[in-house]
Amino acid sequence: MKIKINIGKMSMAAELNDSATARKILDVLPLTASFNTWGDEIYFSIPVDSPLDETAKEVVEIGDLGFWPPGSAFCIFFGMTPMSSSGKIMPASAVNIVGKILGDPADFKKVMRESKVTVESV
Repeated sequence: MKIKINIGKMSMAAELNDSATARKILDVLPLTASFNTWGDEIYFSIPVDSPLDETAKEVVEIGDLGFWPPGSAFCIFFGMTPMSSSGKIMPASAVNIVGKILGDPADFKKVMRESKVTVESV
């Protein structure tokens, strides 16, 4: 399930996995939202409700896409967060892994001053 993440002039391809949470996210696309940053993570609330599932992790990889149940938030991980240590990328708490960036995750560092993100299926 391919998606496109657009922020400012950047457009990034990504792929959602086949988890129940990823399917719920696909059902609400396209969507545009204001986003926040937390270290090298972009996150924003989406109209999805999903508990932690079998994909849940407390340490993620660069380029992972996650869903954070406490904030109903879609998360894009492209580097260290304030919780990270010893080279491990750590979200605020466990996230469901819903997909992966297909391009260079470092490109998200260039758009952190933007305010809106659009996610659409392709």
